[in-house]
Amino acid sequence: MIRCPECSAEIDVDEDEVEEGEILSCPECESELEVSQTHPVHLNLISEEGDDDDDDEEDDEEEEGEKADLIDEDDEEEEVEEEDEE
Repeated sequence: MIRCPECSAEIDVDEDEVEEGEILSCPECESELEVSQTHPVHLNLISEEGDDDDDDEEDDEEEEGEKADLIDEDDEEEEVEEEDEE
C-alpha cells in the first residue's frame, strides 16, 4: 500500500501491474500521480504549473475588462454631470 504525496490517502497499487511513467489518479483528492519507480512503487505529484499560467493570463484579461468597465462608468457619470451643469 502506498500513500498519495498530496493528501496522504492510501492508494492500492500492485507493483506487478504498473509501469514506470504510468499516470494514476488519487481516489481522494483526484491529483494526477506519475509512477516514477515500480519496485517499490513510488509516485510523484504531477504539477499543474502549466495550467496555472493559462489561468493567470485569463485573470489578467478579466481584470483589464473590469477596468474598461470602470472607465466606461466614469465617462457616463461625467456626461451626466455635464448635462446637469447646462
